Amino acid sequence: MDSRSVARHVEDADHQKMRHRLYTLIFPMDDKEDRVLLGMKKRGFGQNKINGFGGKVEPAESISQGATRELLEESGLQCTAEPEQCGLLLFYFENDPVAMEVHVFLAKAFDGQPEETDEMRPQWFNIHQMPFGQMWADDSFWWPYVLEGKKFVGRFWIKADQLTITRQELRPVDSLDFPSPSPLGAAGLV
Repeated sequence: MDSRSVARHVEDADHQKMRHRLYTLIFPMDDKEDRVLLGMKKRGFGQNKINGFGGKVEPAESISQGATRELLEESGLQCTAEPEQCGLLLFYFENDPVAMEVHVFLAKAFDGQPEETDEMRPQWFNIHQMPFGQMWADDSFWWPYVLEGKKFVGRFWIKADQLTITRQELRPVDSLDFPSPSPLGAAGLV
């Protein structure tokens, strides 16, 4: 397991044995206008779905650095302050031995204007009128926590069709600050 992974703090023993791949998901929020920037995915995993911005965390970066890099690459927006982590999502897809560990962030300070990229077509949406019918099925479960300013941890089991949730666990948490891995693990030596 990647030394940056925190899944071991929220998973049962069987799921801890799975390989995990780290991802980020970041949502630029305009609190003055009650809106969030989402993007329609133009290619790859999640094509034609509307979502936040994100992707794989690169080996040499922290998870929050991965989130800010993905936001810049996919929307043209540059974070001007550290994004706030608001959630942790774990996805177990049927017939896939690798779990997705997704760290969810809010960006409330950023520069630039959203621009379409090869991967995403950005569009502002009212935070109370989300296009859930065009988003991943899990989004409607945890988005209310974002609106309430609560941190959350969720686990979702999804059929191979990538549409059907067969089981879910979702709960608010006081903190997403988990104990750090050992110094040896943090250096990537484990």
